[in-house]
Amino acid sequence: MSNPTNSAFSPETIRQHGLTPDEYEKIKQLLGGREPTITELGIFSVMWSEHCSYKSSRVHLKRLPTRSKRVLQGPGENAGIIDIGEGWACAFKIESHNHPSFIEPFQGATTGVGGILRDIFTMGARPVAVMDSLRFGPIEGSEGVSQKELHRNHSVMEGVVSGVASYGNCFGVPNLGGETKFEPCYSGNPLVNAFALGLVKKNEIFYARAAGEGNPVIYVGAKTGKDGIHGATMASEEFSEASEAKRPNVQVGDPFLEKLLLEACLEAMQTGAIIGIQDMGAAGLTCSTCEMGGRGGVGIEIELDRVPQRETGMTPYEIMLSESQERMLLVAQKGREQEVYRVFEKWGLDAVEVGKVTSDNKLRVLEHGKIVAEIPNPALTDEAPVYKRPLARWEPSVEREMPENVRREMADSKFTEDLKGLLATPNICSKRWVWQQYDHMVQTNTVDSPGAGDAGVIRIKGTQRGLAMALDGNGRWCYLDPKLGAMHAVAESARKVACAGATPVGATNCLNFGNPEKPHIMWQFSQTIDGITKACEELEIPITGGNVSFYNETLGEGIYPTPVLGVVGILEDVHKSVKMHFAAAGRTVVLLHSGEAGDITDAETEFGSSEYAKEVLGTFWGYPPQLDLEKEAGLQKAVVELIQHGLVDSAHDCSEGGIAVALAEKAFPKGVGARVNLASGGLFAEFVLFGEDASRILVSCDPGDVARIKQVAEKHGAAADAIGKTIPDKLEILLDDNVVVSSTVAELSQAYEGALESALRTDPELVAAD
Repeated sequence: MSNPTNSAFSPETIRQHGLTPDEYEKIKQLLGGREPTITELGIFSVMWSEHCSYKSSRVHLKRLPTRSKRVLQGPGENAGIIDIGEGWACAFKIESHNHPSFIEPFQGATTGVGGILRDIFTMGARPVAVMDSLRFGPIEGSEGVSQKELHRNHSVMEGVVSGVASYGNCFGVPNLGGETKFEPCYSGNPLVNAFALGLVKKNEIFYARAAGEGNPVIYVGAKTGKDGIHGATMASEEFSEASEAKRPNVQVGDPFLEKLLLEACLEAMQTGAIIGIQDMGAAGLTCSTCEMGGRGGVGIEIELDRVPQRETGMTPYEIMLSESQERMLLVAQKGREQEVYRVFEKWGLDAVEVGKVTSDNKLRVLEHGKIVAEIPNPALTDEAPVYKRPLARWEPSVEREMPENVRREMADSKFTEDLKGLLATPNICSKRWVWQQYDHMVQTNTVDSPGAGDAGVIRIKGTQRGLAMALDGNGRWCYLDPKLGAMHAVAESARKVACAGATPVGATNCLNFGNPEKPHIMWQFSQTIDGITKACEELEIPITGGNVSFYNETLGEGIYPTPVLGVVGILEDVHKSVKMHFAAAGRTVVLLHSGEAGDITDAETEFGSSEYAKEVLGTFWGYPPQLDLEKEAGLQKAVVELIQHGLVDSAHDCSEGGIAVALAEKAFPKGVGARVNLASGGLFAEFVLFGEDASRILVSCDPGDVARIKQVAEKHGAAADAIGKTIPDKLEILLDDNVVVSSTVAELSQAYEGALESALRTDPELVAAD
């Protein structure tokens, strides 16, 4: 086949397609020495983009543990699948939609949710829950934050939250929460990581593999438009001042159409006429055709004239690269096409045969009967470049020891006021403003919704079982120490699941980083993979899939390395799940912990990574707290056993803000506080109250069960200390028998509950718009 351009593409055209000169030469070799057509150039550009090919991360991702007795499908498919017993399995995955959400916050977030939902029902699973991990720039005025930047951050946050809510609510899937955090590095690069989970019978799982020469390839769902063209390429480069011009690269979502698509796909799967099915996500028709063919070891030939289009005059290049939403590609058994068509006609959706399966393992694209692209599938998938990019150890520009001026400042601390101030900070305050916009009760499976516990919990109807799920990431800790920070992300996400009474059984990860062409970024990435691997191996949690998002940089300034872990756990009896909060006065408060006691030097170094250091003292330093993974595993097993045996009536992870914040959070829902007495052990009071040591869980119980709780904890290598009791309406914390914090629950709650909305109201432009 000759090249219709009659000449090679200019270096500028190749660069605009995100390809290097060496990559372009490799393309010509894979095509037998000829020049690619413009359509082929576009196909290679998206399939070889960082977003689709993982060319910088693949060598590192291979180190992750991906197998266990429960894993039915690991990385490589649309979603990972775990066996959850009684004939059921769950499909789950997390993916980023960061770049689109920067350019067009509302549509970027909606299509992020829509895309992850399609990944789930492509596997034959009905989506039953979504969660999201969001990162934004500062939303409060402070030194170094301009009014323009503040307004931009507010607008991005409001747009993203509205987009997440709009799509999930309209589609009809409960949002069980997640996390929302703020740091200056996310001002130009918000992170929108969407997680979804679905249920499927083990014998009804579908895969994205084509098979059977001559079988029809059928296009279903929405018509193809010009939105989203080169979206995958856009997500594989840094942002510059020209990024505003890329608004057309952001897709537009239609949740109502996707709901119809879900029902039609699941019903069509039940006919038995479908062999394979694939979401048209990043790279659209290009990705779905070559990946389905590649996985099945066959080829796919399509005729573009048959593709449903909502615009006239679209070129082959535009049709193949469009990322219009709510579209799927499926392979049906020859002779059974009408069964498929009838189902989609019933739901009012397009279902058109656009091609066929071939035996030559090539992607062949025709327009008006003429070939416009013909590429061996392996050239787009297996032969995509893989780079072992250089690594360079890097130290952040922070002090590693506690600064002397900070030591002097702490002598004047007023702890009750500090606690109120900390409860009102963006990373700790109530996120009710966010999650109250989400429908978390639709489908009536929800047991623990946002604010009720550390994890979201759903029941599996028709069984006693339930599933708990949680997201966690801490970019600042990974900035200070990527490996240790990543270990904490795994441990805390799993600990949240355990606090619901569930045993963690699988994880998915979304790895958000800066430019991989910079050696220090790749070092951070490699260290993060090592941290996730070590934690997952010790906690026996396989990684079933996920997403890598590189190039989260604007004008050369990158985000913190931000791995987000989504962990799923199984509850044998969903009725035994416990909430986070104190339910009644007169209960004993017990601190479960690893039993480790660090020295004063370690405490000073680790305290620098806390929210207190950043928000109250105005700086941060040192390293994240040390983490003994063997002790962490024992602690999680202990709390799960305690909950299953009905020995505790609440459980809450101690994380941001330390034990003082955790006690306050347990008091808010029912207005039941506590009076506790802590031992300083020679440490600064701030370290005891607000330090964020790992592996600690606060539980409450019947006073008569304390001895048994201690026995269970000891059996698993953990410790259990009775530190006080619950009381009505007040929180009192004593340190070595001296009262250091005393406040009504109502006063603390007032600081906690209204802070986020109050911060959003400080934007003059938004106030004027209201």
